[in-house]
Amino acid sequence: MSSWKGKTRGGVLGYKIFIWTLKNAGIYFAYFLLYFVVTYFILASSTAFKSIFNFYHRTLKRNRLLSFISVYRNYTIFGQILIDKIAMLSGIPQSFTFDFEGEEYLRQMDKGGLLISAHIGNWEIAGQLLNRLEKRINIILFDAEHEQIKGYLSDVFVNRNIHFIIIREDFSHLQEIKEALLRGEIVAMHGDRFIEGNKTTAVNFLGNPAHFPVGPVNMAAHFNVPVSYVFAMKESRKHYHFYATPLKTIAFSGNLKIRDETLKAAVREYVIEIEKMVTKYPLQWFNYYDFWKTPEPSTKLTE
Repeated sequence: MSSWKGKTRGGVLGYKIFIWTLKNAGIYFAYFLLYFVVTYFILASSTAFKSIFNFYHRTLKRNRLLSFISVYRNYTIFGQILIDKIAMLSGIPQSFTFDFEGEEYLRQMDKGGLLISAHIGNWEIAGQLLNRLEKRINIILFDAEHEQIKGYLSDVFVNRNIHFIIIREDFSHLQEIKEALLRGEIVAMHGDRFIEGNKTTAVNFLGNPAHFPVGPVNMAAHFNVPVSYVFAMKESRKHYHFYATPLKTIAFSGNLKIRDETLKAAVREYVIEIEKMVTKYPLQWFNYYDFWKTPEPSTKLTE
């Protein structure tokens, strides 16, 4: 299977270590520890290293030396972003600054809506913006293993406007999502990864066809809520730039052929926005597997 395996490295212990470090030694010491962590992962995670190296070498056409340097910088920025997320959401005092581009679109979500992001940048800090809007955000987590992480972070996070919804095999999460939207809240999720069995559609991405799930845009259509594609990109050690696209309503048709075409068009629009961000911030692409490999035929929409 070429899709994402549904698991992410790390666990509760890693979060506990960095939260303790942030509280007792500060963010710059936590950043310093990353140099050891990054070196370990480069040596220990050969599959992830190969995938991200190929992203810079084959997809972005960088030479081997520059690709290796890019991998190291990518891992380091990824670690910094995880530390930033913990610091911001757990209320540990820091002096982060933000630019908000498209805030006016989110203010239009007075009756709820769906935010779709990707594994680039630090999209979870959208919660900081939603505090300004006095909106509750429900973050959808795909990893079954994140149940423990979710439980621990729920205890340390001081932002009570953030709620986690875990994807479950019995689909009970759909009722949670529906209830959140009926209350006029915002639901946020990623739209760039899929696991085996998900329906996908092929879209040209950075010069080659890649498969993206249709589930996120289908959710917006099914629940008849506006969608915005959002990204929060790290521009310096303590500065982020938040982007949100104009609201889009995706029609839900009873005709399966029309519905498929509508969803494919919505995915294409979403991928265009991702491509803009990756082109501008290439070191913040955080998909560590063969993203462009074709999935099993059973997971694809009928062309």
